[in-house]
Amino acid sequence: MSTQRGRLSRKRHVIVDTIGLLLVVLVTAASVQDRDGARPALEFLHELYERITLVWADGGCAGKLVDWAREKLQLTLEIVKRSDDAKGFVVLPRRWVVERTLSWISQHRRCVRDYERLPEHHEAMVLWSMTIIMRRRLAGAHARKAPK
Repeated sequence: MSTQRGRLSRKRHVIVDTIGLLLVVLVTAASVQDRDGARPALEFLHELYERITLVWADGGCAGKLVDWAREKLQLTLEIVKRSDDAKGFVVLPRRWVVERTLSWISQHRRCVRDYERLPEHHEAMVLWSMTIIMRRRLAGAHARKAPK
C-alpha cells in the first residue's frame, strides 16, 4: 500500500498485489494523512478480497492503524521500514512493486495531471489506465504462447 500526491492537491492511496496489479485505489485531498486515507482503503480491500490477510505498507501507516487493521479487519499490516544504517537511496523490499505501479499509472495522460473535478472521476481514470495495462499484459502473454 502506498500513496502518491498529485499536482493539484490530490493524493492516491493504492493497494496492489505482489506483481503490481491494482486492487484498490482511493483518491483524497493531499492534506489527508497516509494513515487516515489507508483506513477506508483497507476497509474496501477487506470487502472485495476477504481472503487477503497480509498487507505490506510504508512507514506512514505505522502506529494505531496496525492495531486497528488487526482487530477490525483481521489483517496483518506489516510496515516495511528503511534500515537505520542505510545511507542514500536504498531499494526497499516490497515497496518497489507499489512505486512501479504508480509509475505505470502516471504514464497515462489523464492520470499525470489532475484534470478531473471529483476524486471519484480520478479514481475511474486510474482504474481505466490499469485496465489498459492489464489487457495489454494478458494479450501479450496469450500472443507469445500461441503456436506458430
